[in-house]
Amino acid sequence: MPDMPDHPMRFRATNELHARPFPIVSASARAAFFAYGSSDDSAAKSNSSDWDHLILLLDRFGAPHPAPNATHYFGKLGQAWIKWESHAEFTTYTAIIDDLGKVAFDGTEFNIFPTDWLASTPGVRLTSSAIRIESTASTKTIERHLKSHFVAESLAVSRVLDGAAVIAGDYRIDVHGNLRFSVFVGPTTGRNRIGRIVQRLNEIEVYKVMSMLGLFEARELSSKLSIVDHSMSQLVAALSDENISAEANLDALLEMSAELESNSAQVAYRFAASKAYAAIVSQRIEVLREERFEGVQTFREFMMRRYDPSMRTIQAMDSRLQDLIARAKRTGDLLRTRVNVERQGQNQDLLASMDRRADMQLRLQKTVEGLSIVAVSYYATGLMLYFLAPIPAIFGVSKVFLTAAIVPIVVAAVYFILRRIRMNLK
Repeated sequence: MPDMPDHPMRFRATNELHARPFPIVSASARAAFFAYGSSDDSAAKSNSSDWDHLILLLDRFGAPHPAPNATHYFGKLGQAWIKWESHAEFTTYTAIIDDLGKVAFDGTEFNIFPTDWLASTPGVRLTSSAIRIESTASTKTIERHLKSHFVAESLAVSRVLDGAAVIAGDYRIDVHGNLRFSVFVGPTTGRNRIGRIVQRLNEIEVYKVMSMLGLFEARELSSKLSIVDHSMSQLVAALSDENISAEANLDALLEMSAELESNSAQVAYRFAASKAYAAIVSQRIEVLREERFEGVQTFREFMMRRYDPSMRTIQAMDSRLQDLIARAKRTGDLLRTRVNVERQGQNQDLLASMDRRADMQLRLQKTVEGLSIVAVSYYATGLMLYFLAPIPAIFGVSKVFLTAAIVPIVVAAVYFILRRIRMNLK
């Protein structure tokens, strides 16, 4: 192909598909798995601290370092193979030891990890599990091990991958602080397939734990939402009470809405993460292609009875939160409508009051205009009498007669002049 510039992320995107290969595990082996994350249930995780912690372990055994900024490592440390993976919220370690040990599930599989190194882990343990991989095709042998290793009441067992293996676990924490899983494989099952089974068991466990974190936030949120729900119901009932100000109700609703939005911001990430992790758990179980073993419940059935209700609780609480937010919005619309109606009524009263004042001002103005005609006429008459003062002496007319004669003329003239001025002003 002719030379063509590559997208800067082309090789990284392709290599990401192969960044987390499955471990290779032989029959008659043990695996120790643990995951840790932030102690404050935060999505933030220090990748540099995780990296430094891994390098500290590798240096203990003189093992080579992975490439900088790698999110995966698989290599041999002493007599064990170590798989390290860095995820967004947690980090996992898996140690694979090629022997079954002296006593089943005695916790010695974790001895590969130095005690002081474990104590310096940059986080807290989310989960840990011990896995035994045994080569046997005998149903009776498997049943005997199941009775001795697990609690029957919560035991889940399945034939997986078209009968390639039988997996078992009871999801209970033993005296060593670990969960227990057994993988019974036939003589024809390859190491790659065993590695995939072990990886799936570990993924199911860690994603199950991460999704369960949302349950506790949902329970804590439940009591808060009950209080808001009750207050909102009272507020809606009070909408028809004319003695309660709509603006006062609106202020109370704004306080409730602020609290709901705050709660939503606090749990939004965890609820979304729980939903995503639950989907991964379901998908990981699905790819195992389970078949029932001797009438015992499968892993899917175990999850349906013990795990799915927790996820439904989270979904229900999220739906309830969103419903309350939507109700608050609808109630706010009603309150704003009532406030607008009240304000329109107030505006109408104000306009009516302004009309009354304008009418009073108009009447007062007319009264003033009438008085002004009299006043102007009075002064105009006085001026005219000064101007016509010689006439009584010339024509022998009395001043009283002259005044009586010019007053109507002056008043009429003043009236018409003022009326003309008022019309021009309009």
